[in-house]
Amino acid sequence: MRLPSTFIALVLTTGAFAQSTPPKIPPAGITLPDADRAELTAGTEALQKEITQLTRKLSPDPELLALLPDVEIFHKAVAWSLADNTIYSPQEIAFAKHLLSEGQERAKQLSLKKSPWLAAKGLIVRGYRSKIDNSVQPYGLVVPEDLDLRKPVPLMVWLLGRGEKRTELAFLAEREGGPPQLTPKGTITVIPYGRFCNATKFAGETDVMEALAAVRARYEIDPQRIAVAGFSMGGGSTWHLATHFPGLWCAASPGAGFAETPIFTKASDPGKEARPAWEQTLWRQYEATGISQNLSNVPTLAYSGETDGQKEASDLMEAAMAKENLKLERFIGPKTGHQYHPETKAELTARLEESIAKGREPSPSSIRFSTYTLRYPECAWFRIDRLGEHWQRADASARRSANGDISLDLKNITAFTIRGVKFGSVSIGGRSIPNIPVSTEPHHFVCEEGVWKTVGSPPATDKRPGLTGPVDDAFMDSFVFVRPTGQPFTPALGRWVSDELAASRQLWHDVFRGEVPVVDDSAVSDNDIANKNLILWGDPSSNRVIAKILPKLPLHWTRENIIFRDRKYDGADHAPILVFPNPLNPDRYVVLNSGIDFRADGYGNNALQTPKLPDWAIVDLSTPPGPRWPGKIETAGFFNEQWK
Repeated sequence: MRLPSTFIALVLTTGAFAQSTPPKIPPAGITLPDADRAELTAGTEALQKEITQLTRKLSPDPELLALLPDVEIFHKAVAWSLADNTIYSPQEIAFAKHLLSEGQERAKQLSLKKSPWLAAKGLIVRGYRSKIDNSVQPYGLVVPEDLDLRKPVPLMVWLLGRGEKRTELAFLAEREGGPPQLTPKGTITVIPYGRFCNATKFAGETDVMEALAAVRARYEIDPQRIAVAGFSMGGGSTWHLATHFPGLWCAASPGAGFAETPIFTKASDPGKEARPAWEQTLWRQYEATGISQNLSNVPTLAYSGETDGQKEASDLMEAAMAKENLKLERFIGPKTGHQYHPETKAELTARLEESIAKGREPSPSSIRFSTYTLRYPECAWFRIDRLGEHWQRADASARRSANGDISLDLKNITAFTIRGVKFGSVSIGGRSIPNIPVSTEPHHFVCEEGVWKTVGSPPATDKRPGLTGPVDDAFMDSFVFVRPTGQPFTPALGRWVSDELAASRQLWHDVFRGEVPVVDDSAVSDNDIANKNLILWGDPSSNRVIAKILPKLPLHWTRENIIFRDRKYDGADHAPILVFPNPLNPDRYVVLNSGIDFRADGYGNNALQTPKLPDWAIVDLSTPPGPRWPGKIETAGFFNEQWK
C-alpha cells in the first residue's frame, strides 16, 4: 500500500513553474517486440472502427447503446496499455490479444442486437460510462451458477487491495482468471475497478456507486441484502464506505487496511514536518474512527492476521467503537501475516453469509449517525440538510416508536429531513414540533434562531449535500476544465496556469483512469453550466468565464492586486484557488485554478490521497510548485455555512 520513501522523494520539473513530477504510477512496462506492438495496434484500430460503426447503428436504440461500454472496456484496456507503455510481461501481451478478440466478438453480437453475456453466469466482465468524465470504466461480476435470478438476490461489493500495475488490462485478466478472496454462497459479487488505486476516494468512491447502480439496473438485487468487503487497501475502502454510507449495507467485512490517516501514515509522528491545520482538519473526510458509531446499524466483521501490521486498523476501530458503547466482532488469523488464514476465513465467510441472509432492517426504529461533512449526510430514513459548522462532528440520535412518534437528540445540525417512513409527532431534545400530520411523505425541518419548525424544502442557499467544499469535492461529479484563450495578466501567471492544468490532466489520467473533459472559455455551453462543475483556469484577463462571474465571487482580482477577505496581495505574483457555488447555476460548483489537489506524496500512499486544500487558498507564484503544494500557500481556509 506504500511506495518506498526513496521513490516518493524523486522530484523532477518540467519548467520554471512546473509541478514536481511524482514517480510514474502505473510504472513503465516492458519493451514490446515490434511484431506484437504492430499486431496490437492494428487490433485496437480495428476494434475502434467497430465501436464507431456500432455507435451510429445503435444510436436509435438507447437500451442497446447503453451496452456499448461492455465492448469499449476491451479496447480501452489494450489501447491505454499501448499508449502508456504499461504492459508488464509476455503473458500480458497474449492476454491483450485475447481481449481484442473478445471485444470483436461482443461487437459482432451487439451488432446483431444480441447480448448473451447479460444472461451468463460465472465470471463476467462488464463496463459502464461514468457521469464524472464520460469515461468507460470496467467492473467484474461473479454470478453463482446455481443462483435463481428470477427473484431478488443478495449482492456483495468486493473492494480490491493495492496494485500499482493494475491497469484495466491487468484488472480484466484478474476478473477472468478467478473470483476474489471472499465470495459468499448464493450471492452475486461485484468487483469495481475503483479507477485504479485510490482506496475508493474521490472518483474511486463514485466508481463503486456507479458500478453498484449498473448491477442493480441489470439484476433484481434485494436492497436489504447488500454487503461490502475487501482486504488490504480494500479493507481501508470497506472501513470508509461502511461508516460513511451506513444505511446501505446489511454487513461489512474489512480485512486489514487502514481506518484513518495520521497514525497509519505516521504523518503526526514526532520529528515529522507538521501538516497544515486545514489539511489535518480535512483528514476527517475519510477517517472511520471519528464516526465509528455509524456502525451501530451495520454488522461489522473485521479480519486481520495476528502478525499483520495492518491489524492496527481493527485495533483502532475496536477502541473507537468501545467509546460509543459498541463491540467490534473480530476474526484474527493465528500466526498469520498480511493474508487470510484458511480456517479463520471459513468462519468469517459463514458469519458473513448469515448476516447477508438476515438482511438489514429497512426502517430501523433507532439510528445513531455522525458526520463531519454533508458529502455524507444520511442513514436510513434520516438525512442532514445543514450543519452548524462543517468539519466539526455532527451527531444524531433518532428513535421511532411503534406508533410512529419520532424523538431526536441533535448536535451541530440545523436542518434535516425525515423520509421513507410513516411517522407522526416529532420532538427534538424533548421539545415537540407542532402541527405535523401523520405522513409517509418527506418532511423538512429547520432551526432558526433556536426554534425548530417544518419547511416546504431544505435550505437552498447554504452549504448542503452536493455543495459543501472543499476543492476536491467538485471532482466527484460531472465536471469540465475550462481552458483560457486570452492573454493572462502576467507571463508568470500564464506559465503557472498552463503547467498546473497540464499536470492536473496527467494526474487524472494516471490515477483516475479517464481523460479530463476540456473546453475553451469561448465554448462553454448551456449544458455545461446546467450539468457540470466548471473548473476555470486562468485569470479575468485570460478566461472570459472568470471575468463574467467575478463580480459575484467573494474576490477582487486585477492585474495590480487581489483582495480577498479584507487582505490585499500583489496581483503580479499571486493567484487564488477556490471552490464556490457557480453564480450562473448555484446548484453546481466553480473552481478556480485547481484539479484534484494531492500531489507526489499521494501517488506514493493512497492513505495520503486526502484533500490537501480547503475551500480557498492564495498561492505565491514566486515559489515554484513542489511535491506537496502548487507553490507557496500564503494563506488558506474554509468558507462558513453561508459560503462567506
